[in-house]
Amino acid sequence: MSSVAGKEGNPNAPAYSAAKAGVIGLTKSLGKELAKTGVLCNCITPATAKTDIFKQMTEEFIGYMLAKIPMGRLGEVEEIAALVAWLSSEDCSFTTAGVFDISGGRTTY
Repeated sequence: MSSVAGKEGNPNAPAYSAAKAGVIGLTKSLGKELAKTGVLCNCITPATAKTDIFKQMTEEFIGYMLAKIPMGRLGEVEEIAALVAWLSSEDCSFTTAGVFDISGGRTTY
């Protein structure tokens, strides 16, 4: 699991953003390296999702994060879980080295 921060960087979180960018690079490298072995390697880059961590955040900060999501809402944990389930299924047998956004349109590349 990576994060949209690994693709775009987040202010005041350089270590987190760098670590998540590293997950993306690792995913792409391992996905290509292991492609002929039957081992698939993909990652997900979610934007902000509704979790209990919001209890620790100010309304101002939540508004800042929402303003960056074109769909105008936070992700749901169940939406991310559905993507995880697909990536773990036999239906995903021809996908490796992939980076899957689930960001409400936040990322542009």
